[in-house]
Amino acid sequence: MKIGYARVSTDDQNPDLQLTALKRAGCGKIFTDKTTGTNTKWPALGKCLKALKAGDVLTVWKLDRLGRSLRDLIALLDDLKALGAAFRSLTEAIDTETPTGRAMWQMVGILAELERSLIQERTKAGRAAAMARGVRMGRKRLLSAQQVASTPAS
Repeated sequence: MKIGYARVSTDDQNPDLQLTALKRAGCGKIFTDKTTGTNTKWPALGKCLKALKAGDVLTVWKLDRLGRSLRDLIALLDDLKALGAAFRSLTEAIDTETPTGRAMWQMVGILAELERSLIQERTKAGRAAAMARGVRMGRKRLLSAQQVASTPAS
């Protein structure tokens, strides 16, 4: 069964374009959220994912409707794969039921892994540079050295 998911960011926006495309793609059931991408609670997406079974195809109009970040998207699609469900994005032409679509998805995963590695390298370099400048890492101490020295040992 093809199951669709649509999301618009505000109540002012209209999901009709997405809904029409999902119906045209053959989705028998469509779930819709009206909430911003920064909101972590998308109730209709949760219901949509619970409705999916092995052999179903989750279809979205565009990738950014499904996840806040590439990391979220990859985790979600890995969950779909474990469930035995496929994924299709109409505008990006990603369809994990086809060899080309699976290859495209693997490329997205490779790029996401590269992005994570680059972020880790930059974070590590930034931390080392800050420490070289004398910046102390971690939270500030609650007690001064004098207070620590005057506190009786338990």
